Formats: sequence, C-alpha cells, structure tokens
Amino acid sequence: MDLFPSVLRCGKAVASAFLDTVMNNDPEFTPKERELIRREFMLRLSSARSLHDGILVRRWATGPNKGKPKPPAAVQSMLDRGLVALDDDGSHWLKAVFTATGIAALRRMTEDKRALPPGEYQHLLDELANLP
Repeated sequence: MDLFPSVLRCGKAVASAFLDTVMNNDPEFTPKERELIRREFMLRLSSARSLHDGILVRRWATGPNKGKPKPPAAVQSMLDRGLVALDDDGSHWLKAVFTATGIAALRRMTEDKRALPPGEYQHLLDELANLP
C-alpha cells in the first residue's frame, strides 16, 4: 500500500493510531487530538462545554474557499477517520460533533485517568456515562 510509507513519515503517534484503526477497527486519538479535546472541554470561568456543543470549526472568510470549513489539523484527522462529523446549523461557526465511533474512542480515552483527570473533567466523564 502506498499509504503506509506516508503515514509512517507523519510520526510514530500518528502511525500507531492509524495502524490501530486498520488492525482493530477501534480508533484511538493521537496525542494532538487528545490535547485538542482537553483544551476544548476544560472548565473555563466555572463554565464547561458539553459534548453536544462539539468543537468549533472556523470557515474561510475570503478567497476561493470562502464559506467552506477550515478545520485545524487535529480536527481534520478526526474527520478523515470518522471520529467527528461537521454540523452546520447556519451560524458563523461549524461544529465538529463526535460520531458513535468518536464517542467509543472517548470512552476508551477515559480509561486512562491521566488523559482526562476526574478533578478537571468530571463534567465530561458524567456526560459520557449518561450517553447510550
């Protein structure tokens, strides 16, 4: 396959996540994706974002891509692997919401207490526990 050499050049973590997806059909988040999830869903000014709010994604403001999604690399990686899907509710921002596969990957991520410490992310852990 032509894809394997290019994936291996991306780095050990990306290659590992890609191979896990191919071999197990149980995708895991890359380190950059985990960092993005921690930043997006951490408590800010005693207010927490819900999983239903998703991850905000900008749109191109000018040029030939005007109005099209402009996802950061970590979100694009999750989109490519089917962990999130873009939701356009007509507002200025798009939302990257977790798919069923993404929710399953989040649940696996919560098994490691270091990935989402309960003291800081209890709201997210509770929300995941209440999802079907």
